[in-house]
Amino acid sequence: MNGFTRRAALRLGAIGGAMLLSAALLAPAPVLAQEDYPSRPINVVVPFATGGYNDRLARAFAPYLEKELGQPLVIINQEGAGTQLGHTYALQQDPDGYTILCTSVSPYIPLSIFLQNAPYKLEDFAILNLPSRDYTLAATSADSEIESFAAAIEQLKADPSSLSIGVQPASADYANMMLTMKAAGIDPSALRIVTYDGGGPARNAAAGAQVDIAFVGGEGFLPLKDKIKPLAMYAKEAPAWWPGAPTIGSTGIEQEFVDGSQRGWVVASAVKTENPEIYAKILAAVEKASKNPDAIKALELQELATTWYGPEASQQAFIDNAATMEKHQALLKGE
Repeated sequence: MNGFTRRAALRLGAIGGAMLLSAALLAPAPVLAQEDYPSRPINVVVPFATGGYNDRLARAFAPYLEKELGQPLVIINQEGAGTQLGHTYALQQDPDGYTILCTSVSPYIPLSIFLQNAPYKLEDFAILNLPSRDYTLAATSADSEIESFAAAIEQLKADPSSLSIGVQPASADYANMMLTMKAAGIDPSALRIVTYDGGGPARNAAAGAQVDIAFVGGEGFLPLKDKIKPLAMYAKEAPAWWPGAPTIGSTGIEQEFVDGSQRGWVVASAVKTENPEIYAKILAAVEKASKNPDAIKALELQELATTWYGPEASQQAFIDNAATMEKHQALLKGE
């Protein structure tokens, strides 16, 4: 064998095998091909407890999104710390497309950043679509003697403590209420404010005449529509889901205002940058499901939105509203 013995050959073979094994161990782990996505169930993180708008939206929309993605969706309610726990949890997952958020990006993401020093930035979230655009609604009970928003403001000017006001502190609704008082020249320290832990209790207080006026997200008032009287919607024009509501601009008060909840579908920005093909598949599935006539009809029956605005318009709405909220941080803090 020209000096090349069988033992030497076996030795070289063993060395070569060891080198190949070492190379295999040192090589980066193969990443799941993007064309194989999705190959298993997908988690939908809802940073709220069960029963709220986002939870109901996620569960009602899931069958239609499952149809487009070809995999089941698992709803995970990860509430706590003003949505900070759920948003942080979602961002900590691998950016592989198996974690999607159904959330109120605004006001909660800006609030948690500006007021709670959340460990994330606005840029960490890629907005797919925000079908639900809520707005603060000032409302009173259906049988209240208050006939209009202008009349309520005049009464508060004469005596700021003459009407009780229900609102959730450190919220867009609170900021809008305070901006109104500032524009009307009413001393906010003299107001009789009743605070609530959430929008639901504040709405019930208005409908049940436990407070004279409540400032809270209007969309959540829809099931109580026959029990309340809308006074002012903080929107440039009345939304499609409440076409007859008077807007703040029609009340004669000129002021800035913060949009209410912007709810919908989101992924971590890392999904878009690191796995663009997977991001594109998720986006296409959300768009197709949002435009599905069966989905639209089913969600309308539950007074849930499916309107398709798309990622560009949705992202811009989120960023613009966050900028307005940042401008009025003091009001959001209740200062």
